[in-house]
Amino acid sequence: MGLFAQKDSALHFTYQKERINKHEARLMISVQLQPGIQLYSIDKKSEDGLYSSLGFDTSTIKLITAKVEEKGKVKTEKDQTTHQQDVYFTDSVSWVQNLNIEETDSVIVKGTFTYLYRKGDSYQSGEEPFRIYIEALKHQAVIAPLTNAGIEKKSLWWIFLAAFGGGLLALLTPCVYSMIPVTVSFFTKRSKTKAEGKKNAVYYALSIIIIFTLLGFLVTLIFGPAALNNLATNWIANLVFFVLFLLFGFSFLGAFEIALPSSWTTKTDAKAGMSSVAGIFFMALTLVLVSFSCTGPIIGNLLVLAAKGSYWGPLTGMFGFSLALALPFALFAFFPGHLNVLGKAGGWLNAIKVTLGLLELALALKFLSNADLSKGWRLLDREVFISLWIVIFGILGLYLLGKLKFHHDDSLPQNDFGQPYLRVTRLMFAIATLSFTVYMIPGLWGAPLKGISAFVPPMGTQDFRSPEGGGGSGEAEASKQNSVADKPVKYAAQMKMYEPEVVTKYGLSTYFDYAEALAVARKLKKPLMLDFTGINCVNCRKMEGQVWSDAGVMKMLKEDFVIVSLYVDVNNIDLPEGEHYFSKALNKQIETLGDKNADMQVTKFAANSQPYYFFVDGNEKKLAAEGYGYDPDVQQFISHLKKVKETYQLENR
Repeated sequence: MGLFAQKDSALHFTYQKERINKHEARLMISVQLQPGIQLYSIDKKSEDGLYSSLGFDTSTIKLITAKVEEKGKVKTEKDQTTHQQDVYFTDSVSWVQNLNIEETDSVIVKGTFTYLYRKGDSYQSGEEPFRIYIEALKHQAVIAPLTNAGIEKKSLWWIFLAAFGGGLLALLTPCVYSMIPVTVSFFTKRSKTKAEGKKNAVYYALSIIIIFTLLGFLVTLIFGPAALNNLATNWIANLVFFVLFLLFGFSFLGAFEIALPSSWTTKTDAKAGMSSVAGIFFMALTLVLVSFSCTGPIIGNLLVLAAKGSYWGPLTGMFGFSLALALPFALFAFFPGHLNVLGKAGGWLNAIKVTLGLLELALALKFLSNADLSKGWRLLDREVFISLWIVIFGILGLYLLGKLKFHHDDSLPQNDFGQPYLRVTRLMFAIATLSFTVYMIPGLWGAPLKGISAFVPPMGTQDFRSPEGGGGSGEAEASKQNSVADKPVKYAAQMKMYEPEVVTKYGLSTYFDYAEALAVARKLKKPLMLDFTGINCVNCRKMEGQVWSDAGVMKMLKEDFVIVSLYVDVNNIDLPEGEHYFSKALNKQIETLGDKNADMQVTKFAANSQPYYFFVDGNEKKLAAEGYGYDPDVQQFISHLKKVKETYQLENR
């Protein structure tokens, strides 16, 4: 059943729709009246009486009965002027109409409610047009949702251990390990002694666990399973992260010191150091929000379970996940305390701070890029982003070689002859940094840069690509493939800039609309791969750049599958008005392409993390009991593709 509402000054209309059986649908129009309103009935008692009317456009639908059923507490009154009995309502009233709509048909029901009401001594009339989209039954529930019964039946210990393992794996994702420099740099300033370092580390670990467990659980219950992921990928949130990283970066380069006003510090020190606890809690909150955009399939399914009312499983799982995430960061929080004990300001300790500061500036650009891609500003196209990283890491390489100095830097140590020299460790870091800088240079001409594919903007944002770098034969391959398959049409123009770079380079043709891709899969008699992805999903870019681009994987994807990339965070592409609907799973009105894809992933596949791959046949039957989440193991992905292909061939002999 779908539900949505329209506003009226005196009359508040709501519309409900539902499928009755394979041949019928029911539409209910309800109106809530303001106090003092007398709305006249559509039941016309006489020619001279006062009444409202409800009419349907029957050019696209067939009414089961000619008369609309009217429900409400009716009142009658003899009009002193016409001496006719008027029928009206003073509270609320509903009209029910059954429609002859086959299960395979999607139609737009159009009509107009012409109303007449009385308020005091005045009479008001008006019209309320309506357009209600009733979707074909096969598109509403043919794909059977995956159930979490298996997870719910498992013991809480099993859920805890599985989630704990997922938390350890999450430490390897770009979203999480990008926070390591921020954590180390933050606690370098905070921890003056070993004891203070240990205390801060405990505060930090507990904050991560409490925030991740309770915030994730409560927000999911209130706003739906996609709420935290939407926050982490929101353009405003990413701008906040960008500014935060800039502040830490500039601070550790010596531009300024981040500190509370002295008057605040004096007051808070007198209250058991609340400022320190508050700052640590804020850092933990930042880590939690950033990590939500990279959490794997386990935490995604736990969020879905929470939205469906299963409480102990999600709480246990989120606690296990956050505990695994918190322990290593607690160790990182211990580490700066030892640094401050072993070294004083300046020297090698300041070199570490400068290095971390430059790394934070580079990571800040990633968050700005996320906001840029989300809003389509095109400020940080791929070549601009790579150019800035080349400059930043080039400066870092020169700094490590001692060619640049910042405010708090000491001179390099001197050898026995009184000449400054580089220690071998520092030289190795300088070589690694400058090698990385050189590695990025071909990316300016379209080289895929697989090693940093999770961070750089998609290839579609790059204005220039040499034939050898990122196009050329790939476009020819795409043309060859599209001579057999239909070219993607729906949303293709808007989504072109977000295509993964492997699509451009290797000519793999992907679709962006599920129905369009399903039609092609039926035509070519191939399984359909649903690629739930996102514009700002770094794990998605890493899978595409390191796994999809493998020759064996690409060969199978091009020859044996039809692929639809369903972006869950595209909120600047509106759906046609007739395709709007209310999602109970997300607890919101679905009006954009991203929301539609996110709702499909949650309601049909019981997951909400990206990347996530599911496979169906032409009849929308799942070809694997479970989907395939983030796993950069190429051979594992090939093995999964082979199993899906074999299943499809066995079921379609």
